[in-house]
Amino acid sequence: MTVIPFEKSNKTKSVLHLSFTKKTPVSRSESKPEPAHAVRAAAIVYCEGNFGQTDGKTANGLVRHSEKFEILSIIDSTQSGRDAGELLDGKRIEIPVLSNLEEALAGASRKPNYFIFGVAPATGMLSPTERSVVLKALEYGMHVVNGLHEFLSDDPVFVAAATKHNAKIIDVRKPRSKKDLRLFSDTVRRVECPRIAVLGTDCAIGKRTTASILTRELVKRGIRAVMVSTGQTGLMQGGRYGVVLDAVPSQFCCGELEATIWEAFEAEKPDVIIIEGQGALSHPAFCTSAFILRGSAPDGVILQHAPKRKHRCDFEGMAMPEPRSEIDLIEAFADTKVIGVTINHENMADAEINAAICSYESALGIPVTDALARPEELLVNMVFSSFPELEAKQDACVG
Repeated sequence: MTVIPFEKSNKTKSVLHLSFTKKTPVSRSESKPEPAHAVRAAAIVYCEGNFGQTDGKTANGLVRHSEKFEILSIIDSTQSGRDAGELLDGKRIEIPVLSNLEEALAGASRKPNYFIFGVAPATGMLSPTERSVVLKALEYGMHVVNGLHEFLSDDPVFVAAATKHNAKIIDVRKPRSKKDLRLFSDTVRRVECPRIAVLGTDCAIGKRTTASILTRELVKRGIRAVMVSTGQTGLMQGGRYGVVLDAVPSQFCCGELEATIWEAFEAEKPDVIIIEGQGALSHPAFCTSAFILRGSAPDGVILQHAPKRKHRCDFEGMAMPEPRSEIDLIEAFADTKVIGVTINHENMADAEINAAICSYESALGIPVTDALARPEELLVNMVFSSFPELEAKQDACVG
């Protein structure tokens, strides 16, 4: 059995949404070019009972965008027979939702090498049923990618199964050794490009999706943009720079994020760095937003909000805040400005999205858009309005 750091587990080509770099350095051991079909590893994503829901955000994100894996199918018996893209966004993408692992293997267009656990429950732990499914995947010789707080590489049962079937266990959330963790040093102040954090009014509200779309669109316009992931899904999608903050001891969270941002800045010399948010600063169950604001010292913040969400995820007695209160809290907590609001349109008709955009723009006096339901240009213009030097770089590229 092999347990390896996730970022070293699979050789891939450059990650457009995370870096403007056109080529990825090739190690000396790679003497032969990989065939075209091997650019992305084939994977099945397990998301039983949660695909398209908030706790299925890892599977949802991989279906919408993945440059590390080719997603062959989703396992969720409650949605079996549907197309994953149609279910999420109303657009068919030929990724089927199937009932179980055996059905997914039988219907695969090519051999799936990876089994990705795509559920992100609040507990961060496997249920007894989920344990049996993951063990079955190992018995089929599939490498298991696990984004939970429960590290399977520390479990003797999973280790034995992986060893027996020559499979790998990849615990994405597992932090580096404590002796290697880094403390905050204020190095982030030496980063010579704008840093924009995408925060939110709740967890599982679309911060990563908005950050990823924004970064890709900036790259398309000739802006040297890099995204720094702060959760497991971004790394699974192919993130070159990131740290899973909620698995790092709190003393080191700011320093680990700062060091990762510095690594991205030194390696890529970007025009802008986009930082994925976690949780919400006002949410008592999460502290990661505070660490992100301190560790990245952002020059600007984009706030993601779901107008139709009545209460916080998993906390029915905790009402959702309005954007105004979250903006005031962010700007009081950190030396930064909220430059725009992005809408999560869950449970909203198109007319309701328009009404929300107009209402928030009028009340807040800043740009508002929906990264998924409105043209990407509006999201880019939101950034250009606060950072005109980036728009100038785009004009120079066009010229």
